[in-house]
Amino acid sequence: MDRTLANFIRALRNSDVRISTAETLDAFNAVELVGYRDRAFLKRSLSLVLPKTEQEKETFDTCFDQYFKFTDVKGERKAANDESEEGDEQGEGQGGGDGQGGEAQGNNRGQSGAPSGKKGKGSNYLIEEEVEEDLGPGALAEAQSPLGQLLMQNSKVELSVQMSAAGEAVDVRDIQVFTQKGLFTRRIMEEMGLNDLNREISDAREARAIPQRRLGQELRRRRDWLREQVRDYVERQFLLHADSTGKRLREDLLRKVKLSNIEHRSFRLIQEIVFRMAKRLASLHSRRKKVFKRGALNISRTLRHNMSYDGVIFDLHWKSVKIDRPKVFAICDVSGSVANYARFMLMFLYSLEEVMPKVRSFAFSSDLAEVTELFERNKLEDAISKTLRDYAGGSTDYGQALEDFKRTCLDQVDNRTTIIILGDARNNYGDAKQEILKEMYDRCKRLIWLNPEPRNSWNVGDAEMRKYGPYCHQVDECNSLMHLERIVGNLLRVVN
Repeated sequence: MDRTLANFIRALRNSDVRISTAETLDAFNAVELVGYRDRAFLKRSLSLVLPKTEQEKETFDTCFDQYFKFTDVKGERKAANDESEEGDEQGEGQGGGDGQGGEAQGNNRGQSGAPSGKKGKGSNYLIEEEVEEDLGPGALAEAQSPLGQLLMQNSKVELSVQMSAAGEAVDVRDIQVFTQKGLFTRRIMEEMGLNDLNREISDAREARAIPQRRLGQELRRRRDWLREQVRDYVERQFLLHADSTGKRLREDLLRKVKLSNIEHRSFRLIQEIVFRMAKRLASLHSRRKKVFKRGALNISRTLRHNMSYDGVIFDLHWKSVKIDRPKVFAICDVSGSVANYARFMLMFLYSLEEVMPKVRSFAFSSDLAEVTELFERNKLEDAISKTLRDYAGGSTDYGQALEDFKRTCLDQVDNRTTIIILGDARNNYGDAKQEILKEMYDRCKRLIWLNPEPRNSWNVGDAEMRKYGPYCHQVDECNSLMHLERIVGNLLRVVN
């Protein structure tokens, strides 16, 4: 039962319900007190110790109902179950060893089974397609394989237990994507003894004895029925364990794929990833902005504060270095080839306002314009959209953009300033004006150039990286969210 609760907590965490180790121990203590007998009581007890927010409570209710849904495997049709049960009662009433009871039972099963020779849609197993021979009513031979015996016993509870045990054995909880359902269905069937059952069915088909051949037909029908039950079980496990995992897989993919290749319909998910990355970086770097150097004693301050004690040193004062928050200038090429990169870099920088509040943004394709006030007046997504709409036209001219920057705000760049330039440095064979970039390099603390193109393309055609690169403290390839997160994280570590 400890494993049952541990797996349930794992499913909750997979559904983004935050559960600490202490809360897990509380849940085990609660289950030890209330037990598993009363389902409603168990649900109320666990809801007190595991979920915390209103949203988590809703997720908990859904997850609990799915996880603790104890349903037996179902028969193919209700009428078939009724006939089978009636046949069993007749067999028990007749008792004798002449096999008449089994004959009637076999007849009823044969009539209630799936249509002869039907091939299940999407099946991963070889199913006989030829029309079954009508062997008529009669006695059935005894099944020899363990799974065959279990199927012929009509023990639905035992089948459910075996199915769950096989699911544990093949780690069905590790299912991640919808297309793996067939794979795990086959693994569970094999764990339950499918191979031995298939051999018994094959041998029964080739047997001369009619009861043995009837057994083969019946086992084949019950095998197909069991496959459907296993497929339903795997689908429930997928919904329980893989919903959030599938989302995380998509997020991991979007973190690594080039931003220029991302479809527009994925932008909303990308924005969620950016905000989550920014929140993580903010929590990492929003510590106190003073670093105390233990061991570096501030002698003058210590003596001054201890004068009232006649020179006796009671209070020690240590030297400290106050580190200011960074002042960042972000210059973004928003021409068509790099517009998406600019979109998400601006989103990233402005999501870090807690630790990076002094961000001034500039956009250009030819003429440079400051868009800082645009971000202050509008929501972040709206400001980015307006920036791309208003400044993305025109032929790219890095020389003109650098000249505009020098004229408007080069005097405001000092040794606390970090300048980030995002662009592919493709200047349409115009004047690069790298001497202006050198002035910026000499004045600022750090100048970082992020190029979305591969390094082997930086000096091909009209690209000017060979001229701009020497006047940058750092030049990096940056064409995915993973690159952007790493670069901004390194920036925060350096400037803080």
